[in-house]
Amino acid sequence: MHGPEGEEKVAQMMRLRAHMKKIKHKIVVLSGKGGVGKSTVSVNLAVGLVQRGFKVGLLDTDIHGPNVAHMLGLDQEVMTVRENEIEPIEARPNLFVVSLALAGRPVDTAYIWRGPIKIALINQLLADTLWPELDYLIVDSPPGTGDEPLTVCQLLNSSPSRGTVIVTTPQSVSVLDARRTIDFSRQLKMPILGLVENMAGYLNPADGTLLPLFGSGGGEAAATELKIPFLGSVPMDPRAVALSEKGLALLEDETGLKVSFGHVIDGIIAALPS
Repeated sequence: MHGPEGEEKVAQMMRLRAHMKKIKHKIVVLSGKGGVGKSTVSVNLAVGLVQRGFKVGLLDTDIHGPNVAHMLGLDQEVMTVRENEIEPIEARPNLFVVSLALAGRPVDTAYIWRGPIKIALINQLLADTLWPELDYLIVDSPPGTGDEPLTVCQLLNSSPSRGTVIVTTPQSVSVLDARRTIDFSRQLKMPILGLVENMAGYLNPADGTLLPLFGSGGGEAAATELKIPFLGSVPMDPRAVALSEKGLALLEDETGLKVSFGHVIDGIIAALPS
């Protein structure tokens, strides 16, 4: 492509490469269907990595339902944009967040956009965000295998340390959709870091017992069959709703999920180059 438009695309790709060089590892969190807790997993992966001493970025590319900001108590925050450069919000020490929910519009604004506009926005978010030097960038994607995750994975495909984390629940319909997301990752040549089985039972805070509301073992069985790492099961904790309403991640309070998420984080760290 020639002319001003072609020159801008080349310049944008150069900015993308320059900014991505400041980030050691890139992780794209995917799910085949909505409602499996993918954003919850993304937020707690980011918080858990920060708790281990890493510097982490969290990019919310769910344009139609950006929830990451609310889950971290950032509803009143607005990102600064100077000369088309985006400055992330430092949600916690060493945790930097970018989301369309931080663009300064009312929280109930509906973004009624077709694919080309969404693709252009994700290009801008990746190319023009002024991330600091980061150990990890967690990208929270909307469910499915459409424009948003496709664009992110294509743009990150030249990064030496990258991969996808697939989130499912134990029930068969969710696992079926997760299998499609695994195929999506393979077709795009994105390394699969592993599968997380979320909502793997209801955790009773009183005695630590689990009630398997959505069945059990479906995610682990699929991971074994498809020969990808199983990162672990994360149960539902009834304290999660109250914490979310306070703008706190699950790992920022004494819930029963620290061990479960710890195993998931261990597996992700081990799957990426040191």
